[in-house]
Amino acid sequence: MPKAQRHRGTKLLGSEAVRKRTKVVISSRARNLIVLNMRRSILITAGIITVSDRGSRGEREDISGKEVRKLLEGISVNVVDYEIIPDEKNIIINKLIEYTDERKLDLIVTTGGTGVSPRDVTPDATLEVIEKEIPGMSEAMRRESAAATPHAVISRAVTGIRKNSLIINLPGSPKGATENLTAILPALRHAIEKIKGDESECGE
Repeated sequence: MPKAQRHRGTKLLGSEAVRKRTKVVISSRARNLIVLNMRRSILITAGIITVSDRGSRGEREDISGKEVRKLLEGISVNVVDYEIIPDEKNIIINKLIEYTDERKLDLIVTTGGTGVSPRDVTPDATLEVIEKEIPGMSEAMRRESAAATPHAVISRAVTGIRKNSLIINLPGSPKGATENLTAILPALRHAIEKIKGDESECGE
């Protein structure tokens, strides 16, 4: 009998301990879900700038810009601005400043002008505008493209921050633009949240 009583007592204590642990686990999971939903509910606004002489003159359809828009809207990014401008450094600089300082967009994505041709000046304009560079994102995009073509190594695309906005340079080709953007999509929302002041741990 005493042995049986100890056994029942052990089971009871064990059950109480399990219940207490379960409560803690559920509570922790609930908090994480709330935080996760809050993060997902943050509306990201974006602008797309296609940099192309021919596109700005209406001589070529901008497929890259449309594909980028489709990708962004697929992860619930609100694309509120989309323009095609020529490969002119001052025009690119002014448009980036307008989107960051005046429109206060969270994300600005450019397509085109990232190579080494005389008219490729998008990275140069971007470097004059950004306050911090994020080389890891640019490296990830080049690495993704390099798996498909050796020409990827001549890309000068830049990624960086101005005020509370993230600016990303993408190649002008539809394939290159979508490949590059897809490579960094998993880190995109987290990067923007950090830029906007999120103080949670990166591993959470």
